[in-house]
Amino acid sequence: MAEAGDKVSVCQLCTWFEVPRRTVYYKPVKSGPRVNELLAARIKQVIERECYAGYRTIAHALGLNKNTVQRINRIKGWQVRTRPVGFRPRARSMPSVASRPNERWSTDMTRVWCGQQDRWVALTAVMDCHTREILGWRLTRSGNAKAAEATLEDALIGRFGSLARLTQPLALRSDNGLVFTSKRFTVTVRRYGVEQEFIQPHTPQQNGMIERLFRTMKEQCIWLRRFESLDEAKSVIGRWVDWYNHQRPHQALKMKTPAEMYKLAA
Repeated sequence: MAEAGDKVSVCQLCTWFEVPRRTVYYKPVKSGPRVNELLAARIKQVIERECYAGYRTIAHALGLNKNTVQRINRIKGWQVRTRPVGFRPRARSMPSVASRPNERWSTDMTRVWCGQQDRWVALTAVMDCHTREILGWRLTRSGNAKAAEATLEDALIGRFGSLARLTQPLALRSDNGLVFTSKRFTVTVRRYGVEQEFIQPHTPQQNGMIERLFRTMKEQCIWLRRFESLDEAKSVIGRWVDWYNHQRPHQALKMKTPAEMYKLAA
């Protein structure tokens, strides 16, 4: 038994702890991962210009392999950290998917801060669940049934060119909020021949497409600015909506824009 102060050889320590000596003496000879700095500089330019862009979007914009972009982002520390997801019980799923344009639309409301003068205003939107297009949107001081009605009418005019009663089946999905269950809104929906479709209570994932749209809009437009008025917010969001529909590639659409998807499916 070794006493305090006695020197113990590495061989003896390895024997006691059952560790191979070559493990103790091993020194790594491989250098760190290599990075193409020219590619890294191009990727960094896209990240600085569009801080919300993921590696797939960056790869599409630069015409690069997505695995290459992901590897460089991970080495450089540019990869967005993901939150670990544990077990979460889910209700019976009724996803808001559609197999063709104008089969199912989705509508919802969210809040936008517009400065001390106008304060919180309501953003209402209607989107096509197949093409992901934003068909109509309104920014109003009071998010009431009148605003939701006007947004739906904007969507109908933009898609069909008129407010005539539809001759083809169309479902409109929403939550069970007071606005979408109000008499004024439900009567308007029936008048245009649209079938209302409500999600189960407390299951926003069943209306997940427009929930994800609002998150994307906030991350890529609203949260990047400090609006001082309702008019400023309307102008900025209007430009973003036009860019989203006609220029922004969508991962769920195989990097096509919503407008391109509608032309292909029409």
